[in-house]
Amino acid sequence: MTIVDGDLVWAERPDPTAGPGEVVVAVRAAGVNGADLLQRKGFYPAPPGWPADIPGMEFSGTVLAAGPGTERFSVGDLVMAICGGGGQAEQVVVPESALMPVPDSVDLVPAGGFPEVFSTAQDALITQARLHAGDRVLISGAAGGVGTAAVQLAHAVGAHVVATVRNPDLHGEVRALGADDVITPDGIADFAPFDVSLELVGAPGVEAALPHLATGARVVVIGVGAGAKAEVNLLVLMGARATIGGSTLRSRTTEEKAEVARLVEGSSLGLLAEGAVTVPVAATFPMADATAAYERFAAGGKLGKIILVNS
Repeated sequence: MTIVDGDLVWAERPDPTAGPGEVVVAVRAAGVNGADLLQRKGFYPAPPGWPADIPGMEFSGTVLAAGPGTERFSVGDLVMAICGGGGQAEQVVVPESALMPVPDSVDLVPAGGFPEVFSTAQDALITQARLHAGDRVLISGAAGGVGTAAVQLAHAVGAHVVATVRNPDLHGEVRALGADDVITPDGIADFAPFDVSLELVGAPGVEAALPHLATGARVVVIGVGAGAKAEVNLLVLMGARATIGGSTLRSRTTEEKAEVARLVEGSSLGLLAEGAVTVPVAATFPMADATAAYERFAAGGKLGKIILVNS
């Protein structure tokens, strides 16, 4: 899938080859993420070394070839990974260190929507926000891909999960994923104070959460779709002895992404294998029909992931 003057074109490219430490994967499924839509518009370029005009930050599939120096995966293995780009294609080449095995109990289609959202949610909630059992966590925009992953991980940790979802029709489904309370964004005051606030929407969510933070609270921003500039009352922040941080995965080095993959393997992947967490799939589209998939993603009002699938 190639970006040409802002349009998505299903185009032929030479098959990728595996260099030292790299693996070529036949892509079965690739999740659609907000970053893909931004890249299409020219606002979120791929990191150096990744295809500049082929979107796709996560995928699942079968190993086709392994380059010199690879040790862990062999031809025929079922794998999934995050990547800097290029995942929305028939084949993709990635460092072997980025790959995770797909559990035997998991189908390749939902697996194509696991790596990016669960890696992002785990890194933000567990690594950055240091979420632990008994914490009260506020998760904004909880019906999206990262939101549904975050709700399930926070529940698995033993936190009390308060999830905001604008669409009331989705409240029951988000509650079924493990949220203790599912509310509209204007109702958070009644469920405060919060030890952790995971902000997936942007500036309005940060401003709304600040007056309702517990002492020592941690705010982590990983989405800015509703705006990137917030007005912060520093006296409130100081009074709560709270911290505000942010996180992205795409710009990290190969080594940093490999570290995240190993952490996910050690926790979230096991939960997936056991069925303790799932990848809710809102809709699937043929890979060549990515334009329709992007439109469905942008329309909102969905629960979980939009997945592109190769036949």
